Amino acid sequence: VMVCRIDHNQMGTGEKKWLKSLYHFSFAGYENPDNIRFGALRVLNDDLISPGRGFDPHPHSNMEIVTYVVEGQLTHGDSMGNKKTLSRGDMQYMSAGTGLLHSEFNLGEETLRLLQIWILPDRKGNPPEYGDHEFHLEDRKNTWLHMVSPESGKAPIRLHQDVNLYALELEEDLETEFPVGPGRQAYLVQIEGSARINGTVLEPKDALETVEEDLKIRAIRNCHFLVIEMSKDPVVAR
Repeated sequence: VMVCRIDHNQMGTGEKKWLKSLYHFSFAGYENPDNIRFGALRVLNDDLISPGRGFDPHPHSNMEIVTYVVEGQLTHGDSMGNKKTLSRGDMQYMSAGTGLLHSEFNLGEETLRLLQIWILPDRKGNPPEYGDHEFHLEDRKNTWLHMVSPESGKAPIRLHQDVNLYALELEEDLETEFPVGPGRQAYLVQIEGSARINGTVLEPKDALETVEEDLKIRAIRNCHFLVIEMSKDPVVAR
């Protein structure tokens, strides 16, 4: 049983003229052998992308990739012919499987903020898939919105791993809980606002790891959370 706060000031960073990134786990130039992954969660990057810029087509394989739009507009394109623009609260996902190319651009007029999440699949060689889902913002107001589940689950987005993603916008002074059962663990991102969770205060962009311990949450200021709930001992592709 464990709850551990991660201060965003201690995370890795990356910066280009058009991209500012916060790395929750080892990525690109940020190498931390003590911080490679949390269960099946391998990458969580909090990216700010300038208007008119983005990631040119690039390859991925054998990774489940989820992108959560926080602010602005994300335009996706890929080698399967998909093209879509998503806004705040929407989610794009790819099962890269045997391989595909994709691009991500900010074609809007304001800075794009997104969370890019890579999850290790349960096996290699899945057929490539792309999808997206436009969620209603009111569906996460003071209640957990179940966005992603395993293939056997019922969420709108299903991945090749025993993982669930939930979002919540909690109004100031309200309280809620997030259950984490035996054999389970969760990674919470304090996207916006601040909260007291199990006695610890989290500020914007902080994170929290919990293993087999429920979370008791009180919003200090209006909050926006993303929680990745998963098996404590996942089957991952080798």
